[in-house]
Amino acid sequence: MPKPRSFTAWLKTHADQDNPVGDLAREVSRDPDWPSRRGLPGQRTYLDERGAIPAAMETLERAWTQYDQHKATQDE
Repeated sequence: MPKPRSFTAWLKTHADQDNPVGDLAREVSRDPDWPSRRGLPGQRTYLDERGAIPAAMETLERAWTQYDQHKATQDE
């Protein structure tokens, strides 16, 4: 069974969407310092340290929920 792609790789596939998750995906794609290997806690901290607005934090949480759902369907 193939290893599920990382959250960051999964997120970047949504860069063409015209919604907050797509906005986040585009920002992450352009950010060479994005902590792709630090997981949700590290990414939350990263955004917080950079003064992200609450809506950006909520979008990150929503994207992680969608990613978890995606992984669950891949495991079936």
